Amino acid sequence: MDRIDKALARLSPKEREWVRDILMRIKKDRLDDLDIKKLKGRNDIFRIRKGNIRIIYRIANKKIFLLAIERRNDNTYK
Repeated sequence: MDRIDKALARLSPKEREWVRDILMRIKKDRLDDLDIKKLKGRNDIFRIRKGNIRIIYRIANKKIFLLAIERRNDNTYK
């Protein structure tokens, strides 16, 4: 089980549905109405905020790489 699977297992069913919906929107390039910010010091890593959940991803060569799915805490962006 990788990090992303473990993170998803810790989420409630409602939160998992949010994540699934957000990931589908990223895949289809429908980013309107999402709270997206570029992380400081990086041009290719972004975060999406939905409630207390943070989805951190990277775009490279027109591919999307999911880096983390976490609840917001002091160590989320480290």
